[in-house]
Amino acid sequence: MEAILTEGLTKKFGNFVAVDGVSFAVSPGEVFGFLGPNGAGKTTTIRMLCGILPPTAGRALVGGADVTAESEKIRSKIGYMSQRFSLYTDLTVQENLTLYAGIYGIPERDANKRFGEVMEMSALVGKEGSMVGDLPTGWRQRLALGCAILHQPEVLFLDEPTSGVDPAARQAFWELIYQLSSQGTAVLVSTHYMDEAEQCHRIGLIFNGRLAAVDTPTLLKERIPGKVYELETENTIRATEILRRTSGIAEVSPFGRRLHILTEADTPTQKQIRQILTRGGISIASLEQVPPRLEDVFIYVAQKSSGANNKNRMQGL
Repeated sequence: MEAILTEGLTKKFGNFVAVDGVSFAVSPGEVFGFLGPNGAGKTTTIRMLCGILPPTAGRALVGGADVTAESEKIRSKIGYMSQRFSLYTDLTVQENLTLYAGIYGIPERDANKRFGEVMEMSALVGKEGSMVGDLPTGWRQRLALGCAILHQPEVLFLDEPTSGVDPAARQAFWELIYQLSSQGTAVLVSTHYMDEAEQCHRIGLIFNGRLAAVDTPTLLKERIPGKVYELETENTIRATEILRRTSGIAEVSPFGRRLHILTEADTPTQKQIRQILTRGGISIASLEQVPPRLEDVFIYVAQKSSGANNKNRMQGL
């Protein structure tokens, strides 16, 4: 049985379609990444799966329970953590754990055992009496995760949980995610960090409420039909203008101090691109073919998704 299953999941607010016919499945022990820009529908989808928002259309099962008909049953099966961490900063670490144990209805005998397990997992042993408001952000993040899994949920929803956290703390947090995954917990994590998405077993790319692609990071990179070239030049703005007017160029995007050039097929070739830029007066420091990165896939799929949405809007006029 899939830990999460959605079929045509849709949410409308008046005439605005926030989530549009989303279908995917997540297996027990799988880390599934939801990758998309702000406003793409990630949080709305998660809230429907948590039984907080009723779907307008479609269906979803979480832990085998229907999110519409069995929303109360779902809450015992899931853990949820948002970027705000949902902690009480004027309480101690132990008081937060005790509060959440009560919310989840964990018997006192079992709760004391879970407190120890969660504190050890979160590397917070010895900090039980510390005020949460005084803890570093990375520590609060680990505590929030610990509170979310006190009741040992089958499914864990993480809604951009590492926003505002330093890179070292983010990596430590992901090690905890994999630890939970290895124990059979299904994890759905929304993010806009490419390096985090790379660590997921599979990724769903969502734009404008629609799921544009679902696959492993490796297979998603293979979906780019053409080639990726990396250009180093002092005149990136002018080079971008020239290349975007060139037939066969799917997209040109900044990548650090360089440009990434995505072709629609095998042409234009590297030699042809060099000739086009030289004729345009662009001095080239380097131009080489590089393997596609997840950022390249994201930009390519976003452009295709945007084009499809614009076409649909035109057909609806």
